[in-house]
Amino acid sequence: MVPDGWKRASVRECGDISAGRQRSPSFTEGVLRPYLRVANVFEAYIDTSDVNEMPFTDKEYQRYKLEPGDILLNEGQSTELVGRPAMYKGKPENCCFQNTLVRFKANKNVDAEYALQRFLLCLYDGTFQSISKKTTSIAHLGVSRFAELELSWPPLPEQKKISQTLSIWDKAITTTEQLLVNSQQQKKALMQQLLTGKKRLLDKDGVRFSGEWKWLKARDLFKAVSKKNNSESEELLAVTQDQGVLPRSLLERRVVMPDGSTQGYKLVVPGNFIISLRSFQGGLEYSNYQGLVSPAYTVLEPIKEIDDNFYKQYYKSYDFIGHLAVAVIGIRDGKQVSYEDFSFLKIPYPELEEQEKISDALSAADREITALRRDLITLKKEKKALMQQLLTGKRRTKVE
Repeated sequence: MVPDGWKRASVRECGDISAGRQRSPSFTEGVLRPYLRVANVFEAYIDTSDVNEMPFTDKEYQRYKLEPGDILLNEGQSTELVGRPAMYKGKPENCCFQNTLVRFKANKNVDAEYALQRFLLCLYDGTFQSISKKTTSIAHLGVSRFAELELSWPPLPEQKKISQTLSIWDKAITTTEQLLVNSQQQKKALMQQLLTGKKRLLDKDGVRFSGEWKWLKARDLFKAVSKKNNSESEELLAVTQDQGVLPRSLLERRVVMPDGSTQGYKLVVPGNFIISLRSFQGGLEYSNYQGLVSPAYTVLEPIKEIDDNFYKQYYKSYDFIGHLAVAVIGIRDGKQVSYEDFSFLKIPYPELEEQEKISDALSAADREITALRRDLITLKKEKKALMQQLLTGKRRTKVE
């Protein structure tokens, strides 16, 4: 049902829709110009950190040149991201776009900011997914399918009022995202200072820690353990670089479950570290859980008294990952880092109290990051709920 005063219209009736320029080695004429592609267009923002160039003739440039206010949508993407839209706001200058994107240029009866919000809702509620054409690994929005998509559009004054309301949430989201980035960068800098001994904290008596740290070979701090023939009732664990070690049942993404017996799997208990595949890219993983992991993994147990979180943080630091990458340089791609690779590395062993103080400082930084992530999730969830109300006319805004 169309809300009172709104009209049902196709996207084509609300603006100009066009595909970008194809990239081909045979196109060599013209002047090199920047162009945007799928890799640049994210959810409501354009990433200009990696913009490619290709030649455009003057005629092509006039056809494919972007103007501030143009909305770009991912034409080909994964099913859940197809149609992901963002607005071009003039950077980079004199920029064009590739045929992996679809451009919408609003006409005089449509507010471009409103159109962006409306297309975002189409991304969130599955509208773009429903009209896209799916292949084995990718979905295509299609210029004609997108152009013929019918949506309900309010009058222009109401469009502007709605986009102004939603922009308040966008500003709050952007501010929180920037605070999160700043906190993450500050934590990385703090890790580099504290986990290498360049910056020293105060002990329980308020005196700054001093003296040289001990640097021990990893084999003098951790041993490899391999307890097999465990109970079949033990939970299976997944070893991930983004979430650490956790039960497979908690993973959102699909994982391959083993066929047959898990008697050959290794037991992991809380406090164990795991050398995972390609650890030299993301550090060692720490487990808060008891369960089983594939025998391909190396499970480590401390043989000296340590603060678990100190080493959990250290094994994710640039300092450690850099040393580990050097230690295993030359191994063929895909080979797991072995205990032998790890055991000869020199790692810090400050006194336990200093380990604990460093751990506390970094945990405080983690809590701040976690709180900001939680705030960001809440803001985005609340904005989506408001979009569902305002952009469908279920809730009306007052227009003077």
